[in-house]
Amino acid sequence: ILVKGIYELWGEGGSYEELEEAVKSYPDERKLPYLGSESTFKITVDSFGKVMSLLEQNERIRGLSYIPFKGRVNLKNPDHNFWLMETDDTATNNGLPPVAQRRIFFGREVGGADRKLLPTYQLKSRNYLGPTAMDAEMAFLMANQAQAARGKLVYDPFVGTGSILVSAAHFGAMTMGADIDIRVVRDGRGPDCNVWSNFKQYGLTMPIALLRADNNLPPWRPGLKEVFDAIICDPPYGVRAGGRKSGGRKLLKGVIGPYTVPDDKRADHIPSTAPYSLAECVHDLLDLAARMLVIGGRLVFFYPMSREEDSCEDHFPEHPCFELVATSEQILSSRYSRVLLTMVKTSSYTEELALAAWMKHLEFKENHSKWLEEGNNLHSSVFSPADVHHSGDSKLSKESKPKYRGKYV
Repeated sequence: ILVKGIYELWGEGGSYEELEEAVKSYPDERKLPYLGSESTFKITVDSFGKVMSLLEQNERIRGLSYIPFKGRVNLKNPDHNFWLMETDDTATNNGLPPVAQRRIFFGREVGGADRKLLPTYQLKSRNYLGPTAMDAEMAFLMANQAQAARGKLVYDPFVGTGSILVSAAHFGAMTMGADIDIRVVRDGRGPDCNVWSNFKQYGLTMPIALLRADNNLPPWRPGLKEVFDAIICDPPYGVRAGGRKSGGRKLLKGVIGPYTVPDDKRADHIPSTAPYSLAECVHDLLDLAARMLVIGGRLVFFYPMSREEDSCEDHFPEHPCFELVATSEQILSSRYSRVLLTMVKTSSYTEELALAAWMKHLEFKENHSKWLEEGNNLHSSVFSPADVHHSGDSKLSKESKPKYRGKYV
């Protein structure tokens, strides 16, 4: 998704004279098979750090007359696509990384990424959306990290409106999801506006199942294990939506006992829920993945971070069944980011490893609690102003009201 294309480089230089010399010295046996009279071709001019007018692009193409093209030009569907790429050494880079010096490249396109997926799957054209729907580009990146492909089974335990599963299904994977809110997975906004209608919209294979399930109390029978090839999710971490688990505050405090739903009320009953901390949520997620992923399967999920000075946390959740293979930070504001963690299962789940994982969880939970006690509150990092000056002036107090500082949270 992030790769624009792969090119066979025929030549490069700091000027068009140097480029001509480099292209002419490139071996003829590598060039001539793509320059024959029986083939069609197209030349695309691209630039980095500046914009070229159509007139400038045509001038650059005419300057390539030293290359012995014998085929016909076909702009719509050519056999071979050649690229002329130019970087600019101007001092103003419009926010782009600085270019050390001007360079010009010419080569043949070997393959291009399907960036056309993004406008097709953009959220603004999606039938069914929620406040935490994953951005289409990010969902495709997560599916790539999980190596979603035909024949694989992908599970999302926080499925919501199904954005992540849609991207996995596009790559041919079988999908399955769960959410604690039955109204999201069963009802949506009607028969033509729900998770299922999102798959219908793109002509994708429907999920095997959408479950009402609690990540804290997974519904799997004890003998069922190692069925998923990948688990991809965006756990709730209390910015736009806080995590919830079954049980209500009174039940969790032991004030009342467990409640059994009568059979005549099961169809419409919505169980009570209680707050679900990030540390507990991540531990349950890792335990679920350790039990249910195949060896070599991947767990891909976002973990939030505060980017305040002296509070940047580089200690990520761990589990003895997994190896962390990638951490990819998405900066959302000057004070808040989230990291996409990619883990590969390397060991089978055993009771001994489960105990070791529990000890790691207790250590992680303790460190996480200390981190929060020191003032590193994620919600405040996102919503509070960068600099709050307390004053009796009513005008200043109005200006210092909490503002949303995130992007694609």
